[in-house]
Amino acid sequence: MFDLSGKGAIVTGSTRGIGRAIAEALITQGARVVISSENADDTARVSAELGMPGLTCDVTDAAALEALVETTTGEFGGLDIVVCNAGITGKPGTFADIDMADYARVLAINLTSQVELCNLALPHIAARGGGSAILMSSLSGLRGNGRINAYALSKAGVAQLARNLAIEWGPRNVRVNAISPGFIATELSGPLLADEAFMTRRMAMTPLRRPGTPEEIAGAAVFLASPAGAFMTGQNLVVDGGTLITDGS
Repeated sequence: MFDLSGKGAIVTGSTRGIGRAIAEALITQGARVVISSENADDTARVSAELGMPGLTCDVTDAAALEALVETTTGEFGGLDIVVCNAGITGKPGTFADIDMADYARVLAINLTSQVELCNLALPHIAARGGGSAILMSSLSGLRGNGRINAYALSKAGVAQLARNLAIEWGPRNVRVNAISPGFIATELSGPLLADEAFMTRRMAMTPLRRPGTPEEIAGAAVFLASPAGAFMTGQNLVVDGGTLITDGS
């Protein structure tokens, strides 16, 4: 049910954190994965460590996205899975005080790049008889927040993008779903993990009383990419330890 042997995949932002965990999990299940990030050194290092092709890719560069898809299809003879994981948080703050240049960059990386990559990748997936696209959304796109502005807005857009693309591509057997992680223990969340007051408050709002791990998000991605998730499309799979459903008591 979870076998991905012979499948070709792209995972953007796959040199660390959730992206790397997803790439490793897909490889464990038999897939071949092109590793990519905007950092050439990181991409080369992780590519060598995982024994997979790597390609530097700035997801805001349409030509770089096109090269990523062309390289993958050339390397693997086709494409079956695309995971749009690359993203940034941007500057925290209210919309009233927002830096519009930062806002534009967050939307470009977190949302527009996913539209462009899917437009390039999904025809190749359809040509193989079908497959899976997984878009990285966030719990922040499902709740109001006074400090997470452009990021939350972009992630809400990603979940809607998954629904729209699922309708558009479903007749060609291409499934499109989103994953919305909650608070995950990664290198980027290190400062928050070290903030005792924040962690006490946030874990009290999480029924499982702990942060998630990148591997737990990767497990959800494997499910969505594999035959186990073959009848699932247009969904936003929330992996958050129960934070969304609790009243904090």
